[in-house]
Amino acid sequence: MNLPESRKQILLAESELNRAHLTADAVALTADLRALADRAKSIWGLASSAAMLVAGLAAFRPFKAAPVDTKPSWFRSLVKGAGLVSTLWLAFRARGREQTDK
Repeated sequence: MNLPESRKQILLAESELNRAHLTADAVALTADLRALADRAKSIWGLASSAAMLVAGLAAFRPFKAAPVDTKPSWFRSLVKGAGLVSTLWLAFRARGREQTDK
């Protein structure tokens, strides 16, 4: 074997090795992304449950009529928004499950 042919063989072997490393890295990245997605789903579920709890507790809180010229507090707006988002989320989620069950 002469020098150019041996260099070509070395480059081909190195290319195959790089390809194998790339494939292994892609498999590892895919597994990591799936684990991250699973964690995000569980965190979203916890956040949704917490928002429902806060909205439910706020519903039982006695309501005081505020004067017309004052703005509602940011906390009250946040609680109302969280309740609305969690209600919509649960409705869309239930509808999506019904469609996939058919």
